[in-house]
Amino acid sequence: MIPLRDLNPSRTKPLVTVTLIAINVVLFIYELSLGADLGPFLQQAAFVPARAFGPGGPGVVGEGASVLLSMFLHGGWAHILGNMLFLWVFGDNVEDRLGHLRFAFFYVACGYAAALAHAAASPGSALPAIGASGAISGVLGAYLVLHPKAPVVTLIFLGFFFTTTRIPAFVYLPLWFLLQLVSGVASLSARTPGAEVGGVAFFAHVGGFVAGPALLWLLGGLKRPPGPPPPEPIDFSGYQSLVRRYRR
Repeated sequence: MIPLRDLNPSRTKPLVTVTLIAINVVLFIYELSLGADLGPFLQQAAFVPARAFGPGGPGVVGEGASVLLSMFLHGGWAHILGNMLFLWVFGDNVEDRLGHLRFAFFYVACGYAAALAHAAASPGSALPAIGASGAISGVLGAYLVLHPKAPVVTLIFLGFFFTTTRIPAFVYLPLWFLLQLVSGVASLSARTPGAEVGGVAFFAHVGGFVAGPALLWLLGGLKRPPGPPPPEPIDFSGYQSLVRRYRR
């Protein structure tokens, strides 16, 4: 299920959300320019759990710069396009509630929480942990608390066919979280002792999603801001059914 958009207007322009997307895109273009040097660059610059928690390692806090940079690096086109789509669909409403500065802090803090969760699940991994998924998972968790009834227009694949439907956030986002949790537990169960850990960092998603509501509460995001509510989305379903009836 791929979210295309939500029917949930916001009061303010998502300046931080757009800026985050722009930074991710610029750094991904830089990654593409590295060519064969990309692997050594990621190993040196990105967050590596084994380096942080190895003998004498500085931990997640000591690797703060690497954790921050890792939030803006991606492993391929599908990785960055999927992450930026989720951030675009859900980020504006959380930014609208928190305000620009608090949302920027919230996003980065969720990324650190996600890195800590990933490192706790895979402390011996020598692979760079990259991607905005952990921070964006925090956005999803906060969105679920703020707008559980918001309709999410979702693309669903049915074999060779596909369709779109509206799924409320209180259905879509818990299903997404459950998939991450089950996949993470399954990856731990199937792991061979001493084997390298790669692939999707499911526990970063879980950690970020759980951290999102907690940080939202700590930053005062549960309080509704003063001012008029955003305009209700226009529902064209009645008009469309009327047009279909007269076409017959």
